[in-house]
Amino acid sequence: MFQPRSIQSSMTFRDKIVSMDYILLLSVLLLGIISMFAMYSTDGGKFDYHTKSHILRFGIFFVMFLIVSLFQIRFWYQTSTLLYLAFFILLLGVKYFGLTSSGSQRWLNFYFMNLQPSELMKVALILFLAKYYHRISTQDVNKIKYLFLPIVVLVAPVLLVVTQPDLGTSILIAVGGIAVAWLAGVRIKFFTYATILFLALLPIAISFLKPYQKARILGFLNPDSDPLGAGYQIIQSKIAIGSGGLFGKGFLNGSQSYLDYLPEKHTDFIFTLFSEEFGFVGSMVILLIYSLIIYRIIAIGNITRSSFGKLYCYSFATAFFTYVAVNMGMVLGLLPIVGAPLPIMSYGGSSMMSIMLGLGIVMSCKVYKDTPVN
Repeated sequence: MFQPRSIQSSMTFRDKIVSMDYILLLSVLLLGIISMFAMYSTDGGKFDYHTKSHILRFGIFFVMFLIVSLFQIRFWYQTSTLLYLAFFILLLGVKYFGLTSSGSQRWLNFYFMNLQPSELMKVALILFLAKYYHRISTQDVNKIKYLFLPIVVLVAPVLLVVTQPDLGTSILIAVGGIAVAWLAGVRIKFFTYATILFLALLPIAISFLKPYQKARILGFLNPDSDPLGAGYQIIQSKIAIGSGGLFGKGFLNGSQSYLDYLPEKHTDFIFTLFSEEFGFVGSMVILLIYSLIIYRIIAIGNITRSSFGKLYCYSFATAFFTYVAVNMGMVLGLLPIVGAPLPIMSYGGSSMMSIMLGLGIVMSCKVYKDTPVN
């Protein structure tokens, strides 16, 4: 009964490297390389600040991704509660000591970087709940006493992030937590009750939204009502994507981007810039890479032995899909602008760190697929 554990614990460094999922690794590396060229384009074809910073961050966090992969999955199981508490404390720190930019208080200054703890909470919440449900039998999952803690650990960080205010990230954090509960077997009736309660409280919640958040929602519903204000980004994004046509205008030839019609092109609207320059075909290549990453995450979940690993992989795949879908839906005008970065492609150190940490833990599930966590 102890054979799998002993086999995995005696793995050499070479064994661990060989055990990695190279399709996932190469997909992440390819996406990172594409993102570097896209960032170079946002700097107007110059090797300026955003390009240098993005390349440095990707390099550092890709190495972190590889290092995290080498930690036994049992380590992530044992430290998941500590990680959740640490990132929750950092979220509290943001409330009292955070940096404010553009009306939002989301970052902590660590001198070497401005950290956005809400991004890391996306991974920490999934880890915590995966461990929680791993330890509960399927017969007990739907008992009321076992529903209380998941609700608290999900709602607490979401409320903190909403008050920053950062509605988009709070929704993405919630999606990850809800995915774990759903996959663990929580009955649909509880999600139905939660949805009814959410809809009942929605009018109250809307009253607490900042004016610019309300304007974004109204701009999404009718962008032409304020083409130079709330609807400007959506309108310009649609024009840029549409003007790319089938094959795009070519690298460094995106007029909407280069003439600065498109705001935030290096962060949330990086896909818009890429679509204008490389068209429908280029956009499909990006979608194919993202689809391949998600597929490999699910495939790793299928082969990992522990229910903790399975819950984590399946939930992170769901969350990763949501990150991509929300960003692309946003820039295409299918969803309101909520400030959701495109994984790996968008500029931002905290988002990059969170995604690479999450993918590293997925790879750890692959390398130590036969290792029990307890």
